[in-house]
Amino acid sequence: MASAQGKWVKLEQKGSGPGARSSHAITIVGQKAYVFGGEFTPRVPVDNHMHVLDLNDLTWSVAEVTGNAPPPRVGVTMASVGETIYVFGGRDATHTELNELYSFDTVTNKWTLISSGDTGPAHRSYHSVTSDDRRVYVFGGCGVNGRLNDLWAYDGAEKKWIKFPLPGENCKPRGGPGLAVAQGKIWSSTDVHFFDPVNEKWVQVETSGEKPTPRSVFSTVGIGKYIFISGGEVDPSDLGHLGAGQFSGDLYALDTETLVWQKWDDSSNSGDNHPGPRGWCAYAPGKRDEQPGLLVYGGNSPSNDRLGDIFFFTPSSLLA
Repeated sequence: MASAQGKWVKLEQKGSGPGARSSHAITIVGQKAYVFGGEFTPRVPVDNHMHVLDLNDLTWSVAEVTGNAPPPRVGVTMASVGETIYVFGGRDATHTELNELYSFDTVTNKWTLISSGDTGPAHRSYHSVTSDDRRVYVFGGCGVNGRLNDLWAYDGAEKKWIKFPLPGENCKPRGGPGLAVAQGKIWSSTDVHFFDPVNEKWVQVETSGEKPTPRSVFSTVGIGKYIFISGGEVDPSDLGHLGAGQFSGDLYALDTETLVWQKWDDSSNSGDNHPGPRGWCAYAPGKRDEQPGLLVYGGNSPSNDRLGDIFFFTPSSLLA
C-alpha cells in the first residue's frame, strides 16, 4: 500500500511566548491557541500563566486572568468544549499528583475550580484527555499508586463527572497514552481499544497495515474517521522523567472503519519544516487555512533539551 501524503509547516512565532518547555498542555478555541503548565528543568513547573497564541498573526500574549487560577504544574492536560477550556490534574513542584478540575472562560478570562478531593477521577499526571461537543474525557496516567487505565468524562452541560466501566485486562494501565474521538467513540492507541459511550462498552480491535511502534507521550488527534499519531517515546530512559529516551519522528494514521494503519509520507518535509523526533509535547486538533490538522508545540528532544517551536500538520488527503 502506498504511503499517504501530508505536510508539516513550522509556524514563525512573534512576541514573547512561553518559550521552551515540555509536559505542558495546549488547546484551541476559535483562532487562538492556549498554553498552560510545563517544565524547562525536569520536574520544576515553569509558571501558571495562560499563554495565548493568535493563529492569524502568530503573536503571543499572556491573558490577564481573574478567579482561582491553578498553581504551576507539569504533566497536565486540557481540552476545550465550545468557548470553555478544562484543565485537569498534573503534578506540582513537590511531585505530588493532583486531581483538580478547573475551567477557563475564554470570553471573560476567568478561572474557576470545579472539583477536587474525592470528587471525580483520582489524582494523576501524564494522563490523556480528549473532548467532543459536550464532554471532556480523561484516561489513564500516572497515579499515586501506579499507572491507571480508568476512563472518566466531565459533562459541562450537566456539570458532573461520569465514571465509565474499566476496560478488559488486555488494556493495561499506562502513562502517556493516546486518546482521541472518532466516529462517536473514544479511542486509545497504539494497542487499539475504543470505548462506545452509547453502549458503555470497551472493545479491543485488531488492526493491520504498517503499524506504529508502541510508544508513549506522543501527539494524537482525531480527524473524521482517522486517528493520527506523531512522535513519542519508543524506548524509555533509565532516568524516567529526568532523562530523554529514544523518540520517534514518524506520523501514522488509523482508518477507524477499516482498522488499517498507514505510515504517512512526509519525506517532502525536511529540516526546519519538520518537528523531528520528540515526545512530551503539547498538541491539539485545529485548523489552518480552513483545513483540519494537528498542532504540536515544544516537548523534549533526544538530547534532553526542551523545545519551543510550533508545527502544524495538514493531511493532503483523508484517504477517501
